[in-house]
Amino acid sequence: MSAAARAPHPLLLGCGLMLVAFNLRPALTTVGPLLAAIRAETGLGAAGAAVLTTLPVLFLGLACALSPAVGRRLGPDRGILLAAAIVAAGLALRALGGLGPLFAGACLASLGIGLAGVLIPGLVKREFPGRAGLMTGLYTMTLCLGAAAGAGLTVPLQGLFGGDWSLALAAWAAPALLAALAFAPLARPAAPAPAAPPRRAIWREPLAWQVTGFMGLQSALAYILFGWVPLLLHDRGLSTVDAGFVAALMSVGQAPAALLLPTLAAKLRDQRGAALAIVGLTVACYLATAHGPVALLVPATLGLGFGIGGCFGLGLTVIVLRARDTQGAAALSAMAQGVGYTIASLGPLGFGLAHEAFGGWGASSLLFCALALGAAACALGAGRARQVGFA
Repeated sequence: MSAAARAPHPLLLGCGLMLVAFNLRPALTTVGPLLAAIRAETGLGAAGAAVLTTLPVLFLGLACALSPAVGRRLGPDRGILLAAAIVAAGLALRALGGLGPLFAGACLASLGIGLAGVLIPGLVKREFPGRAGLMTGLYTMTLCLGAAAGAGLTVPLQGLFGGDWSLALAAWAAPALLAALAFAPLARPAAPAPAAPPRRAIWREPLAWQVTGFMGLQSALAYILFGWVPLLLHDRGLSTVDAGFVAALMSVGQAPAALLLPTLAAKLRDQRGAALAIVGLTVACYLATAHGPVALLVPATLGLGFGIGGCFGLGLTVIVLRARDTQGAAALSAMAQGVGYTIASLGPLGFGLAHEAFGGWGASSLLFCALALGAAACALGAGRARQVGFA
């Protein structure tokens, strides 16, 4: 029986992808709400906390560099299955407690997240060529729902486990393992790759670097928010539980934008206007969250989530739209996310170090705005109706 004959029904494959997608953010959003408790129990300083929020992003970039080889050897289906299993293992490692397993588990889970993040766009391009915008939107919306669940439920889980933050973090291994088991029957073996036409090296194409810059800089904004907003809100007077709840609202706000922006952007010939608008909204809502009246925190964080969710969804959509075929999408995805996440890792690190060096959040906010300005500049190139990887 041919690989095509064994192809799962698109609805089943789509549901399997969504289950995997749900588990690609809790590893990144569950530490922030517990960061104050972790620092109090372990003595982790601000610099150590900055490294804790930075290392996972570096490992995302490392995984993106490895993903093309994994995709060629296993195929995107089984590569995604491997990624889901790695995420579950990394999350489970945190149950051992202490800073060593916390850092190691974050790095291991991030390897799985980065691997899946590169392989999924190629699979979407292959299996859903006529619905790339919709599927990318559903995928990014599910990512955001997983992020919201991680941010909002981890502190209550800590209470259920008697205040043990390590078990609260490790509990997220259970849904990740279930996702891997559910996706396993849908994962087909690698098919022989068709002969590809000669291509210009993607690394020499300015458009590819503009896509990479936008992906990396908007990701830097997102990982700053994942890692530091709960502590920022705590410093503004919110309790740990309330700060986690408001951070979860930010993640909830990402979901509608993550669905709407890719779907609408795919129908536009030019995505520059959409990109500038969503980056501008992100900056405005961040400033309201960090420095505005406390009474506006809920709508501001919802708007912030909408902005950052739209940026992320648009970043993935631009990768798909700027590629001509599956191979081009995989190559551009590997470059944009591999280099992009390396750029993104500097965001939470710089944000945390600025907070430690200057006290308060003013210098950190200036860095956030500068990164957003860079993302907007890259969007002016990445949003053009052109394609990379052509013959």
